[in-house]
Amino acid sequence: MDSKPSLLRILSRAFWLLLVAGLPTVAPAYGQENDFSPRVDAIFRDFDNPTSPGCALGVVQHGSLVYERGYGSANLDHGIPLTSSSAFYIASVSKQFAAGVMALMADQGHISLDDDVRLYVPELPDYGTPITIRHMVHHTSGMRDYLGLMNLAGMRVEDVHSDQDVLNLIVRQRSLNFTPGDEYLYSNSGYFLMSVIVERVTGKSLRDYADTYIFGPLGMRNTHFHDDRTMIVPNRAMAYSPVDSNGFRVNYWANFEKVGSGGLVSTVHDLHLWEQNFQNDRLGSPSFMEEMHSRGVLNSGDTLQYAFGINMGEYRGLRTVSHGGSSMGFRAHFLRFPDQEFAVITLCNVSTAVPGILSQQVADIYLEDHFAEGTEPAQPTASPREDVVVVPMDLAELASLAGAYHSPELLVDYMVEVEEGALWLRRPGAANTRMLPTGDDLFVSGAHEIRFLRDHRGRPAGFDLHAGRVRSIHFHRR
Repeated sequence: MDSKPSLLRILSRAFWLLLVAGLPTVAPAYGQENDFSPRVDAIFRDFDNPTSPGCALGVVQHGSLVYERGYGSANLDHGIPLTSSSAFYIASVSKQFAAGVMALMADQGHISLDDDVRLYVPELPDYGTPITIRHMVHHTSGMRDYLGLMNLAGMRVEDVHSDQDVLNLIVRQRSLNFTPGDEYLYSNSGYFLMSVIVERVTGKSLRDYADTYIFGPLGMRNTHFHDDRTMIVPNRAMAYSPVDSNGFRVNYWANFEKVGSGGLVSTVHDLHLWEQNFQNDRLGSPSFMEEMHSRGVLNSGDTLQYAFGINMGEYRGLRTVSHGGSSMGFRAHFLRFPDQEFAVITLCNVSTAVPGILSQQVADIYLEDHFAEGTEPAQPTASPREDVVVVPMDLAELASLAGAYHSPELLVDYMVEVEEGALWLRRPGAANTRMLPTGDDLFVSGAHEIRFLRDHRGRPAGFDLHAGRVRSIHFHRR
């Protein structure tokens, strides 16, 4: 039998699918005389390739999705293109929904936002000063970040860990980073604990509660808190990171199912429905969106930019409401200009994407006549390099610090060893890192700072480790 007609039909269908996936499904804003799509597409040119992961984009004007487009592939194994219906893991963009659940529960009388968290999670240590739900919402609780703790404890995120495993890790922390309310320091622990509170108070999981009171009422049918690693997700985008050979590797933790701090799976279409709710609030009492926009206040009286899982900021003289997310190879950003009733939703499945900058560059095009005079458009920025000033130490001094050190809060041992004239830190689940002396008993090892502590005879007795969102984890020398 002649196979040519069948092959032609296949090629024709493939071409058609790619063509449709690449076209906007809604007319560009301001009519055809102001078709910004070529300029917008140019921003995403590097991702617009079927052999590369990329981004899905949604542009919202006065409540309508005026431009939507997928650039690149949702699944490189099967050559599935990205579209505005692709389902992404949106990482910390999830936090506004977890915070929204707290606001709704308070409105329904289940909780008070000023309740002590130990009222619902009594196994938490008494730190001397209450941690309130509001502290957790605004990242002023002082709680050590559980993702940082997992890393330090050698608990690989790609392995299976129960919610109880993570709760036990948080509960073992005998100290806080700071007194609640004194500082702002981003912490995923508080948002994870929100999922615990929801279940203990209402008997519903965070997923079920959000389905009932947020996603269902708004028609967000393709959005859920992903608390079941075994479930099938239609139109799921995989996540990737580049490799040196100009290809990509899968960067997706299929076993990770912690929610609250992240865990939301959603689409451009569904996040458009959420954006509309900022304009015509359909959830809870009339004060729901007012609560969502309420900013944190420190003990000093200083007001934060951070509200209920959203940042209240400014871009080029215009007010903004935004939040980003980054996990695995996923990158996401939700950017809203409330006074202009304009928003950009950018969801990416490659670790090198910077959706915050991409969203601002899209806004630069649509709102170019609205920005304050003299303000500059968004530009990619490089991370500043911090040089470490090394203080010389002789081999005997280094050798005196070698040994095994144990943390009861992490239930883990670290080894400090001398090798080839240098001090090295060896810890479970991580590559060995050299310890660079930078001062008296002070070392830098990778992204960590270690300060050795001595007993009354001057002998090394332990050390305190500082790692970004985790401060002063103590290790004693065995």
